[in-house]
Amino acid sequence: MSTDSDSTPPETTESRLALIEGLLARPFPAGEESEDGSGRSSGPGHHLMILRASQDFWDDRSPELVEPAEQEIEDEFSLLATALSERWGEPETVDLWPCLEREEDAGPAPEPMGQLCNLAGSMQVWRPPGSTRWLGLAVGQADPEFPIWLLTAVGEAATLPG
Repeated sequence: MSTDSDSTPPETTESRLALIEGLLARPFPAGEESEDGSGRSSGPGHHLMILRASQDFWDDRSPELVEPAEQEIEDEFSLLATALSERWGEPETVDLWPCLEREEDAGPAPEPMGQLCNLAGSMQVWRPPGSTRWLGLAVGQADPEFPIWLLTAVGEAATLPG
């Protein structure tokens, strides 16, 4: 999970918005990078970060445990999406399935789409005015036993499908 400078998870919508703003401003590295335990990976033309994670479901995948966790992540997604829409207008929905179902000869999907399409079916995307970057927000899960994640991604316009 991503952390603040004091290694504690961001607990508020405001702190998550600050992380998003920092990610938008952060330069893209020349090579692939990931921070162990932080939930952040970056590379040429992209950043991907886990903003919030539920508990994992290794021991119990019952609806009584999973549904409230899903709702908490969805609620935070809605709060962040509302705040981002107030800044930059309504988002567009980007379908991530085509990135997962690419033809073999097309090669792998560009990052961060390659990672995102394995976690989520779609994401909401904003294009901040005056920027050549886009910002995406998605809810995803690697497998039913894993935590549910609130994800944000930043990329160059060329990395968006469509």
